[in-house]
Amino acid sequence: MTDYELSRLLISLMLLLSSALILGQFFEFLRMPRVIGEISAGLLLGPSFFGEIAPNMQQSIFNAFEYQDKLLSVFYWLGLILLMFSAGFNISSAFDKKDRLLIMKLIIGGIGLPFLFGFFTAAYIPNNVVPNELSFSLVIATAAAVTSIPVLTKIFLDLGIAPSRFARMVLGAAALQDLILWSILAVAIAAQQGEIVNTVDLVVVLGTTVAFAVFVILLAPTVVRALGEFVISRFSNDSLLGYTLLFCVALVSFASFLKVNIIFGALLAGLVVGRFANYKMDTIKKSISSIAIWFFVPIYFALVGFKLNLIAHLDPMLLIVFFIGSSIIKITSVSLLSKSSCKSWLHSVDFGIVMNARGGPGIVLASLAYSANIIDENLLVVLVLTAILTSLFAGLWLRNRIQKDGNLFT
Repeated sequence: MTDYELSRLLISLMLLLSSALILGQFFEFLRMPRVIGEISAGLLLGPSFFGEIAPNMQQSIFNAFEYQDKLLSVFYWLGLILLMFSAGFNISSAFDKKDRLLIMKLIIGGIGLPFLFGFFTAAYIPNNVVPNELSFSLVIATAAAVTSIPVLTKIFLDLGIAPSRFARMVLGAAALQDLILWSILAVAIAAQQGEIVNTVDLVVVLGTTVAFAVFVILLAPTVVRALGEFVISRFSNDSLLGYTLLFCVALVSFASFLKVNIIFGALLAGLVVGRFANYKMDTIKKSISSIAIWFFVPIYFALVGFKLNLIAHLDPMLLIVFFIGSSIIKITSVSLLSKSSCKSWLHSVDFGIVMNARGGPGIVLASLAYSANIIDENLLVVLVLTAILTSLFAGLWLRNRIQKDGNLFT
């Protein structure tokens, strides 16, 4: 790499990171999810704005040499892996035994009808690429059913209801639901990559993914805990930080070797680390989350926005139909199933609207599907904007409901 190429790479990273941090803070000041500001930064720097008003300058910064996009994609994948790794930290503490019935209702309501809606309407959704039909149907189905743990966590913290039963139920359901949906997405990507051509291949991919998940969830914590008791007591926090990241890389590499989706592997790695209720490990998890949230993840979401071209690829009618159709189905499904466990119909609707927030995972799903050539740019824009709009609506709805009936959220 020449000095010129290095300088252009560093300038592009500096612009992506600085604009993502600034706009992320600004959107937080407006009491909106930070992720929307980070994506907006990419939109401003990409073909939707900067590339439209100053195309030559935009190209000279972000496409200055042949493989600049490949180098930027390294930061894209590192940000995505660390995002899912950090998200996994919160899964193990989200459950409450006495409320398992409500959690199960939320999971069934969140996945059942929304997933079927997406799966069977996929055939009617326009798509300019020619993907594997099963992959496309599974991606649309998953996009209609996914729920955002990071966005909901941030909303609950901002509103001061994170310790509440309502928040614990939603996060518990979202955690299990998304584990199931990430497994399905792994199958979709495997099918798109030609690893599934018949029923036997499907069984093998599903079996490998399930076996990997079972091993990580049930056995890995025991092994890591046994090693951890030796390591944690003898090494400094700095060393533990390195070993924890090494565990993430090792598990992601193992997942890749087994042809299991690496993002699913990162999420499971975070789940294992999240089970350590140790003072030292709490510090390590906080450090990793800080590194991810303030450096790698903003670059990732900025690059997601950077890839979007709203001027050329926004299909307003498709956005309206998918956003409204999938939202009505999911809100109704969750509300109906949770009603018997709620004090009123309106409170069951609270669960439905909050479970409909698709946030970061919805955006990650869209970007992965686009990278795997399952969806075109029009659908990428629709799925990303749907994730943003559902998250905004959930936050605004919940803020208004707490002001009117805060006792339900204590």
